[in-house]
Amino acid sequence: MIIQISSGQGPAECELCVTKLYDSLKKEYADIEMIQQHTAKTKGCNTSIMFKTENDLSGIEGTVQWICKSPFRPNHKRKNWFVDVSIIPEREEICKDQNIRFERFHSGGNGGQNVNKVETGVRLIHIPTGITVTSTAERTQQLNRKDALEKLNAILAAKEKENQAKQTNNAWREHTKIVRGNPVRVYKGMGFTHT
Repeated sequence: MIIQISSGQGPAECELCVTKLYDSLKKEYADIEMIQQHTAKTKGCNTSIMFKTENDLSGIEGTVQWICKSPFRPNHKRKNWFVDVSIIPEREEICKDQNIRFERFHSGGNGGQNVNKVETGVRLIHIPTGITVTSTAERTQQLNRKDALEKLNAILAAKEKENQAKQTNNAWREHTKIVRGNPVRVYKGMGFTHT
């Protein structure tokens, strides 16, 4: 599961809350591994942190509230700060040998008796996506298999690039979507105690 904590367009207090929430979750779930962070101008703060975990953290998706007097502006009246926690859809896994079904067939057409008698045509089916690639250009099965694998890898690489772009777009879309009010979790004070 990939999670993003974001301060959105919030001030330095919200950016500090992003860091504190990440640190708190790391204590709660030991397997959390940071994927990326966007550091803020204020030291020790982040505008967003993206991490992965094997735990199901869908229960904390939404708005998290931090009730605390501003550590940066002592005379500031506001004491409620909000950050967004979003689940980012994961990219699909790329091609592995066990995900490919290999089929042979008679090519037919030009190329003499070898093409008509021997199963030189190759069809590769990528089982998770259903993508099918065929090759009949070469005279041998091994060369056609190599050609089909190259075609399949090119298609899957393009699909992976598209999935990465979608994941990045989803992360930025979530970055600007903070709803103040109705928090899924509330923390209090500089000690960042969960209530």
